[in-house]
Amino acid sequence: MKQQKSRLAVLQEDITTLAVDAIVNAANSSLLGGGGVDGAIHRAAGPELLAFCRGLGGCPTGEARITPGFRLPARYVIHTVGPVWHGGGRGEARLLASCYRSVFALAAQHELASLAFPAVSCGVYGYPRDAAACIAVAECLAGLTANPRLEVVYLVAFDAAMAQTYRRFACPPDA
Repeated sequence: MKQQKSRLAVLQEDITTLAVDAIVNAANSSLLGGGGVDGAIHRAAGPELLAFCRGLGGCPTGEARITPGFRLPARYVIHTVGPVWHGGGRGEARLLASCYRSVFALAAQHELASLAFPAVSCGVYGYPRDAAACIAVAECLAGLTANPRLEVVYLVAFDAAMAQTYRRFACPPDA
């Protein structure tokens, strides 16, 4: 029996180098750049991204906005604002899941075939990696099921520890 190739994959890469339909930016609510992956995406995309984002008026936590990719190999950047971790009692899980759902809604609306997500909220926002990876994988699998046009979704880790965390949740034990 031929095994079907998974549409969800884990990569340890620099997300700004990926030639996909859209990369996801773990943005702050101003959308005007910051540290971590947000700063890296803004630097790689060039000043046009900042100028475009100024006209968007920000983005609330749990929602997403789409922009051109400008100087990136990706056609688009989908900016989503993840929750800051406060111990789990302030709706953080619901808000993080909403980030993924909002991104998948924009992907469907723009008929995208490939997406690359960073570890949303796992940097300075302090979300525990295991909990975030569990939500990311569940929402990506649901998003792929709901949108057959999507050919592949990448969970992109900047370091080996996050890549391993994603693999624990995304890959069956015998894979």
